[in-house]
Amino acid sequence: MATSAFPSEGMELTHILVVGDAGRSRDFYRDVLGAELFREYGGTSVVLRLFGTWLLLVTGGGPTPDKPEVTFAPPADPAAVSHAMTIRVPDCRAAYETLLGRGAEFLTPPVDYEWEVRCFFRDPDGHLLEISESKAPASGS
Repeated sequence: MATSAFPSEGMELTHILVVGDAGRSRDFYRDVLGAELFREYGGTSVVLRLFGTWLLLVTGGGPTPDKPEVTFAPPADPAAVSHAMTIRVPDCRAAYETLLGRGAEFLTPPVDYEWEVRCFFRDPDGHLLEISESKAPASGS
């Protein structure tokens, strides 16, 4: 077990999504989810600020010297998910209506569970996103 803490001062997390078309994905995250455009690189990379974190959209590509056996590619099958992002919202139904009006295509309307209300939608490349409203525990639980 490590004896020293991982240094975190001055560090931030950037989430990378591999997309088929950087401009189309930029427009989706900006226009539908309200992301702020920070920078673009030659039509292949877009840096956004989204809900207090960095989101880097990159087009696919083959191996490079620092990742010699890795190929970046958008999801091949949107029905098989190995990654998803959850956006916590104060009111799932209101967020659903807002995003629906902005062009988001949901798998279903919000579903009510004991601990949360949630629903899922996809970005233009099939990446799965969830909006989720946490519910207070029932009294006596």
